[in-house]
Amino acid sequence: MASSMAFFVVVLLILQCLSLSFSAKQTYIVHMKNHDKPSSFSTHHDWYVSSLQSLSSSSTPDTLLYTYTTAYNGFAASLDPAQVESLRQSNSVIGVYEDTLYTLHTTRTPEFMGLNTDFGLWEGHNTLDLDQASHDVVIGVLDTGVWPESKSFDDSGMPEVPKKWRGECESGSDFSPKVCNRKLIGARSFSKGYHMASGGSYLNKPREIVSPRDGDGHGTHTSSTAAGSQVANASLLGYASGTARGMAPHARLATYKVCWKTGCFGSDILAGMDRAILDGVDVLSLSLGGGSAPYYRDTIAIGAFSAMEKGIFVSCSAGNSGPTKASLANVAPWIMTVGAGTLDRDFPAYVALGNKYKSTGVSLYSGKGMGNKPVGLVYNKGFNNSANLCLPASLNPELVRGKVVICDRGINARVEKGAVVGEAGGVGMILANTAASGEELVADSHLLPAVAVGRKVGDSMREYAKSDANPTALLTFGGTVLNVKPSPVVAAFSSRGPNMVTPQILKPDLIGPGVNILAAWSDAIGPTELEKDNRKTNFNIMSGTSMSCPHISGVGALLKAAHPDWSPSAIKSALMTTAYTVDNTKSPLKDAGGGGFSNPWAHGSGHVDPQKALSPGLVYDISTEEYVAFLCSLDYAIEHVQAIIKRPNVTCSMKFKDPGELNYPSFSVLFGNKRVIRYTRELTNVGPARSMYNVIVTGPSSVGISVRPKQLTFRSVGEKKRYTVTFVAKKGVKQMSRSEFGSILWGNAQHQVKSPVAFSWTALMR
Repeated sequence: MASSMAFFVVVLLILQCLSLSFSAKQTYIVHMKNHDKPSSFSTHHDWYVSSLQSLSSSSTPDTLLYTYTTAYNGFAASLDPAQVESLRQSNSVIGVYEDTLYTLHTTRTPEFMGLNTDFGLWEGHNTLDLDQASHDVVIGVLDTGVWPESKSFDDSGMPEVPKKWRGECESGSDFSPKVCNRKLIGARSFSKGYHMASGGSYLNKPREIVSPRDGDGHGTHTSSTAAGSQVANASLLGYASGTARGMAPHARLATYKVCWKTGCFGSDILAGMDRAILDGVDVLSLSLGGGSAPYYRDTIAIGAFSAMEKGIFVSCSAGNSGPTKASLANVAPWIMTVGAGTLDRDFPAYVALGNKYKSTGVSLYSGKGMGNKPVGLVYNKGFNNSANLCLPASLNPELVRGKVVICDRGINARVEKGAVVGEAGGVGMILANTAASGEELVADSHLLPAVAVGRKVGDSMREYAKSDANPTALLTFGGTVLNVKPSPVVAAFSSRGPNMVTPQILKPDLIGPGVNILAAWSDAIGPTELEKDNRKTNFNIMSGTSMSCPHISGVGALLKAAHPDWSPSAIKSALMTTAYTVDNTKSPLKDAGGGGFSNPWAHGSGHVDPQKALSPGLVYDISTEEYVAFLCSLDYAIEHVQAIIKRPNVTCSMKFKDPGELNYPSFSVLFGNKRVIRYTRELTNVGPARSMYNVIVTGPSSVGISVRPKQLTFRSVGEKKRYTVTFVAKKGVKQMSRSEFGSILWGNAQHQVKSPVAFSWTALMR
């Protein structure tokens, strides 16, 4: 008996060791010194394959997942710990990094932003000129793929595909290249990183069909927001009815599916960026991201640098981790970092309580209503302490059946909470904000009657449900309402500064519409994205910086069409310096996170204004060499700088004394142990010749600000002029733990070129 038990234990140990050896392999991104390639190899790919084979005899043809040639110097491979350690010992290897999992940052907008077709946009030209120029601009969207049959990708009236285009539409078991057209001119998918992870021990979800088809909806939504064709009678089950179209409806679209059910893996994202650059896109749009990291560890930042060098404008979402400070993603200065604001459109719904208290919330519920008879109201009635959040299996059916349930917002998806209520027998839900979401209201297409309310209203409803002997509620729905005031308001979920990677660069850059956005949707999934939602809709309403990012990508494409000789930095500057910071009540922008006024750590330069951006007057341009000087000022090891800019001969002999010396369109002044900070900026005239600008400065009483000269005169188009601004922390002012803000504006009768300024006294101010 003892011997058989010992044998059994040995077998278990052997199996455990085998399991560990098999599960130990995972995906790594290997950063190489590409100039070290021996001349005996004709390609870097051959060198990488040989390098892997030399590590061990266990290397197989599928060990190498991707070879990166443009966005990154290196490759992605499936490696075990011993192979990783061997590579790290190589002089030709800069670094070996575990594959990072990134997440998605999930028709009224063209009119709200001044892009209605009846309006002449482009100074000196008409809308038709801009439409025709847009035909040559290609927007590449890295996301969950595309539903090509959507009317938003109709190519009626579009000319032949530009000759410069080198992309293609890949085939899959559910995707024929024939579904592409003169609008949707490219569709690819990248899944090797995802498949390696899903085959491992930590992500055991079923694999998806490898094709560019969108089974999630997110990619179709973002793609159509950026460049969707005009579609009449668009709506989500009757809500937001009207004509839907993207920001650049005459631009071309190419989609790169890099996100799957478990998220978006860095190895796949890099492969998508690599291919998009080679295909010839003009704009890259990424509504995804992770945490912040040094730029040499940030795969999106490294890929975006290569894109910027080739004249590609890169727009990324800031993240949905607001209103927490220092919560930004995608903060590299060569990336446009986009936060989210509201529209002037709402979807009101109403709650009438038994104590005669009535309040307004929002909802996109489109089914049969509750009638006109109040029913019982309950809160926190379940089997455990998560009942207040309406987490799965937390509610007691005996206590909630036939009643309206109050659910706290947070932890699980808003629409899932309604499904949990329905499963427990509830007939309606009040989704009540907590302090984390404040007064921000996001509408959802719930499966049962449901109304979302703000924190203050939610607190009173929770108290009523707990204190009244017989609480009741009735929910009713009000459809779509336009011209809502105030708007825009910064979304509470929109991630905030300061920038923790480089505090001297103010982020986010600006905000765009990102709350309750109507755009095209995948036919493969219902509007709530829940498995039990079998409703089909051609359009859906979604919220997130995922939605604001493609708005800016589309407007960037318009600027690229209007000014094909502008650099990505010039386009970025035009968008930032013309953004507005007052709402439609002529009041400073407000913040849904706290209910008070917003500031540049929330809205950056302000809310995008496409019309003004097309004719900004002046721009802050930045060359690749200036970005190199910026990177050299960050005290990175020289090989890390070389890894980002992909040049072996960079020595950092030229670098800024302070990263804030970059010719950025905004300022972030970090005093630290200094009292005086001085920056010089250069402006390029893209307006008329013989233009004169005067400076107007605003700032807090704790800081003295002086600008020299106070007037700039540009005799010709393209002329460059410099100015120096000095910031002085006044004596007697204690080092403050909070931030202050101001602005520097160069203006004349035609143009207002405005830069926000953030002031910090401590290094890491949150």
